[in-house]
Amino acid sequence: MTQIIAPRVRTLVLLILAVAGALLAGAAPASAHAALTGSDPAQGAVVDTAPTRVSLTFSEPVAVGDDSVRVLDPRGERVDKGDPANPSGTTYSVPLVSGLPDGTYTVAYQVVSADSHPVAGAFTFSIGAPSETTVSVSAQASDDGLVGWLYGFGRSVSYAGFAVLAGGAAFVLACWAPGARVRAVQRLVVSGWLALTAATLGLLMLRGSYTTSGRVGDVFDLGLLGDVLQTKTGAALVSRLLLLAAAALFIAVLFGAYARTADAAPDHPGDGDGGEPDKRDLTFGLALGGTVVAAGLAASWAMSEHASQGLQAGVAMPVDVVHLLAVAAWLGGLTALLVALHRAPVETPVGHDAVRRFSRLAFGSVVTLAVTGVYQSWRQLGSWSAFTDTRYGQLLLVKIALVAVMVAVAFLSRRWTRRLADARGSTAAEEAERAEEEKQPAGTAPATASETSETSEAGKTEAGHDAVRAAQLARQRAATEAARQKRLRDADPNRFGLRRSVLAEAGVAVVLLAVTTVLTQTEPGRTEQDARAAAATSSSAPATGQGSGAVSLTMPFDTGGTNGEGVVSVDLDPAQAGDNALHVYVEGPDGTPVDVPEVKIALTLAAQDIGPLPVTPDRITTGHWSASGVQIPMAGDWKVEVTVRTSDIDQVTVSKNAQIG
Repeated sequence: MTQIIAPRVRTLVLLILAVAGALLAGAAPASAHAALTGSDPAQGAVVDTAPTRVSLTFSEPVAVGDDSVRVLDPRGERVDKGDPANPSGTTYSVPLVSGLPDGTYTVAYQVVSADSHPVAGAFTFSIGAPSETTVSVSAQASDDGLVGWLYGFGRSVSYAGFAVLAGGAAFVLACWAPGARVRAVQRLVVSGWLALTAATLGLLMLRGSYTTSGRVGDVFDLGLLGDVLQTKTGAALVSRLLLLAAAALFIAVLFGAYARTADAAPDHPGDGDGGEPDKRDLTFGLALGGTVVAAGLAASWAMSEHASQGLQAGVAMPVDVVHLLAVAAWLGGLTALLVALHRAPVETPVGHDAVRRFSRLAFGSVVTLAVTGVYQSWRQLGSWSAFTDTRYGQLLLVKIALVAVMVAVAFLSRRWTRRLADARGSTAAEEAERAEEEKQPAGTAPATASETSETSEAGKTEAGHDAVRAAQLARQRAATEAARQKRLRDADPNRFGLRRSVLAEAGVAVVLLAVTTVLTQTEPGRTEQDARAAAATSSSAPATGQGSGAVSLTMPFDTGGTNGEGVVSVDLDPAQAGDNALHVYVEGPDGTPVDVPEVKIALTLAAQDIGPLPVTPDRITTGHWSASGVQIPMAGDWKVEVTVRTSDIDQVTVSKNAQIG
């Protein structure tokens, strides 16, 4: 494998880095996929008595640390105590010191989203009445600086490296076996491995600073690195490095033993003498092992990013793996085909059979991308309106349009492939090569050999001067040979047309990859709409009234089924120990009351190990349920869980904490 890593590998690695940099240059600032959908006390709320804790509810589970949630008094002093707790689902709370005076308090939070992005923000609430505060509520996330930019750059390089590594190897194994002996293809695949390995190591070092302080100096903090290794993302990055070691062995066999068994003339292991048992066994072993390694590498993204959380995670992760493999087979294989068409020697041309095989592989990849993409779009958007009402949906429409353009250009490539197949027998390239041989005098080769001999003899007396001249002659011969190879490749109009159409297809693929990169850093439409609904209801609904004789809780929900989105509100009066009246209101995304098959309530006081106490309210009218005589045995911080069922199989449980008594 070390023989493959020639100086030109550095150029190809730099090319991948440049492309990845271009992708990031056009990307908007990263927007995390988790969003704050509610808080208690609510943002901007004025409560009568001091709360005992502050609770934050996010759109999905997040990772919290010791200082993830900070509560500051008007003078900027911390009034929270203890570490954040996760009493239920997506709600996280931190206890407060007792006896807080009146005034405006600031809640600042920094957590890590399920898709590995840091999420930061701040808001205020007041006790008694608002007051002046010395705390600024504008928080800068740790991913806004240089470390965040480097981390995003590393993510893009890792995606590009994986596509080139997996797709290039698939192109050789499935479409063009002699490509294993072509230096340009070897350098391409090895450069993909190098880019992915370097990017993974960089992400592992940057991860600690990226999710905490955002300072460059913390990149080399071994303590932070140890903390990263304990997280899901850290484990995924280490697993990726181990799989890359296996990928290095795969590359060594592919461009070593397999390349020696591949004939230069046939363009597929099934042609010529490819039926030898040992060759078939080697091909099968490489195909099986390569698929396992590639699937494992793809799973290192699926297990640590957004597919591992949210709706149907058990289905979403394997779908994400298949989606990434299809992207690599299509775009990585397209890159390998482009390199082969431009750099393969005339002695090992890319035949029409190889192009036709890749055409079938690309078609299967596009179909797979369409199926998995539809599922992913439903999971990330949740509604048709999100296509036009959210930035994620708008970018997705652009991506769909680019895929359509790529398919159209691929159709042109298929036309050139058919023309190439029809041009059997004597092609223009063969005629040009014969013409070159006829033009060259018979004594040319001997003259060159004689000239080399004379140079050698002269070198005995004038070693320095003749060594320089010999080097110049070698460079001239290399340039002449390169020009001859290019003339022969360009002599066939069908092959030249195919190269142009594949180049155009690759250009659209670069833009497509850029849009995809922005999509991975954009808040999904489903989350964005949930956050909007929560903000709208929190601004219109009354805030939790501590000691005012009633509690009102508002929670968005999404069961994942048809018409499964909405907002549920729970009113508890007088919110004291003893008898209480409970009212439940269910509204759709547009604020109109809606009926659902079932609504259930459960009350839990975790501090005293009481509950869950079930409550089954009766339907009063459309979107309104009520229960009287709800017994709450004692005062405390109660968790109110609401289970909403919208069909026979679609239901979800949302929760929020309320101070009773």
